[in-house]
Amino acid sequence: MQEKWSLRLIRVAALFGLVGTVLGSHMAGSGSYAFRPIHAHILLVGWLSMFSWGVFYRIYKVRAKKLVAVQGWTAIIGAVGLTTGMWLQFMKPFDINPTVSLILYIVGGTILLISFALFVVVTFLVDKEGKK
Repeated sequence: MQEKWSLRLIRVAALFGLVGTVLGSHMAGSGSYAFRPIHAHILLVGWLSMFSWGVFYRIYKVRAKKLVAVQGWTAIIGAVGLTTGMWLQFMKPFDINPTVSLILYIVGGTILLISFALFVVVTFLVDKEGKK
């Protein structure tokens, strides 16, 4: 299961990396930096964090297998929710009620925070020998 989550997180990280670099390219080409906070969160949370977690799960054997799955799902749901909520809140691309976009933004960020806390716990549940 751990190998599956490693690859899944790395693939999602790659998608976030692509979206983040496309946004960066768009900002550079247009001369508008309106997407700056969204671009930064997509690359830091989506690309860097998820890639790091995927590599960690590939290298280390974790005793709590179900916790790996919970941490992985909260990472994906939280990152998508936070960045989508930020986009809806700051860019206002549709005529969505601002309260709805704010709730998505806050809930996504909270789920992501839970994911980070779960990852801290996971790091203490590594087998004594550590590596696979």
